[in-house]
Amino acid sequence: MVSKMMFLGLLHLMLVAFDTYTAEECLQMTDLDLKHSIAGTAVDVRLLLYTRANVTCGQLLSHENPFNNPHFDPIRPTTFLIHGYRPTGSPPVWLYKFVEFILMRSDVNAIVVDWNRGATNVNYLRVVRNTRVVAKQLTDLIHKMKGSGTVLSSIHMIGVSLGAHISGFTGADFNGEIGRITALDPAGPQFNHKPISDRLDPSDAKFVEALHTDMDALGYRNLLGHIDYYANGGADQPGCPKTIFSGSGYFKCDHQRSVFLYMSSVNGSCPIIAYPCDSYTDFLDGKCMDCRKFGFDECPVFGYDSINWKELLVKYNQTRTYFQTNAASPFCKFGYKVDIVIWNQKTHWGYLTIKLQDGNEESEVELKHKAFTFETFVETSLHAQFDREIQSVKQITVKYRTAKALCPKNKLRILRIRLTPLQSKLRPLCRYDLLLEENKDVTFRPIPCEDSNF
Repeated sequence: MVSKMMFLGLLHLMLVAFDTYTAEECLQMTDLDLKHSIAGTAVDVRLLLYTRANVTCGQLLSHENPFNNPHFDPIRPTTFLIHGYRPTGSPPVWLYKFVEFILMRSDVNAIVVDWNRGATNVNYLRVVRNTRVVAKQLTDLIHKMKGSGTVLSSIHMIGVSLGAHISGFTGADFNGEIGRITALDPAGPQFNHKPISDRLDPSDAKFVEALHTDMDALGYRNLLGHIDYYANGGADQPGCPKTIFSGSGYFKCDHQRSVFLYMSSVNGSCPIIAYPCDSYTDFLDGKCMDCRKFGFDECPVFGYDSINWKELLVKYNQTRTYFQTNAASPFCKFGYKVDIVIWNQKTHWGYLTIKLQDGNEESEVELKHKAFTFETFVETSLHAQFDREIQSVKQITVKYRTAKALCPKNKLRILRIRLTPLQSKLRPLCRYDLLLEENKDVTFRPIPCEDSNF
């Protein structure tokens, strides 16, 4: 029988141990500054664990024995969040909100891979070499997890920039048995044109997706996953600075936009439709609105819920997709297929502005990336992406222009204009026998299309 003195002694030791543990919890990512970047930092990977029991309180996870942490459950699915190059040493501004969104959606072990010591260095080439070291440590950890019951297919690695390739190197160590890799604007410098052994590729996980937002600078240009998303063409993002005089935002805004777009998909409030397409030009020209011709029963959704299309995407191996976004959250746009038939005797060229109104709200789009061709009795199809959804369209305003100041004013005689929502089951809207005078707004009330199947 344990004596009262021995019991009190054991209780004291337990309380000391508990106090020591609680003193070490609620840790945050390593915060460095420019002097560390100039001096350079050696790799030191810290693993910060978040679960639904400690959503805002990061706890250190031991590399040697992660199971000492009472909140870590090896049977529970695990999501790794891996940041990229940190030239100034500061933690990412999006980090904790990203973790919060993940845990709102799924009951997982959310592990922030803090390799800021190793990612903070003015010598980018040294940081690139450090990615292999980080991947090796993650491989060792996952081997321990696997030995304690973790199923590899339940692991999701979300890598930002260099973190995307760290995910790939780790996945390759397990012969692609890891469940999912999400690459957010994977780093391009030192990885473009490299063989698959030196970068992320579709064989690194059962499902690999890549989002491109800065492919002409810091990001990777070509396909890397089973599905690759090119937001706004994959380069310049709306709302981001266009000149170097805008400060640091000029260098990081496009690159960082990938994180905020994916976070919005995790939040799930405003789904973004991704359109399989051969090029951004074809997407803008309205050649990719029907996803069935690319083998899809319905167009895939970008981001967190793209896993629902996994089987089909893996079957097709690599699918290139495009979508447009707004400059700020909510990022999703709402697409319409606009079909126009004219009865002018001659072919006309020009641009259109279309505005939808419900009496309280309105949404407008300018179709101006090129001059569209309108031929007599030939249907011209346009892809119009509006910045918000107008549920009950009561008025439509259309403006036609040619941008030729020296030419006489043109008139576009429309036999039929038809607007079909691409993201809802709302019925198509039509108007017949409409005259558009150049540079003049024409407003009308839409009517149900005569040939509608609704």
